[in-house]
Amino acid sequence: MKKFAIFLSLMFLFTAIAPAAMAKESKKDKKELTVEEEARVAEIESRVAEIKAMDLSDLSNDERKEVKEELREMKKEAKNLGGGVYISVGAIIIILLLIILLT
Repeated sequence: MKKFAIFLSLMFLFTAIAPAAMAKESKKDKKELTVEEEARVAEIESRVAEIKAMDLSDLSNDERKEVKEELREMKKEAKNLGGGVYISVGAIIIILLLIILLT
């Protein structure tokens, strides 16, 4: 009886989430990056790698603030250029339920 109740609750969950997930179609077209934008993204990635390799303990407080501000600016710029990978809330709930049920 307990398995039937779990099965029934999962069925209601999937039927409640599925229509909402299917209704949302991506209205944004993924834009292709131009050569200049790809070059800028590569520059940002190399600069971030340089900053990660730096020993920040040798820097003064003002220099650390400047590095943090530079990283924030590059993050904003890269986000505007490249987009990203997003996971919906429904997908996260389903993944968590599967993990719980399989363990």
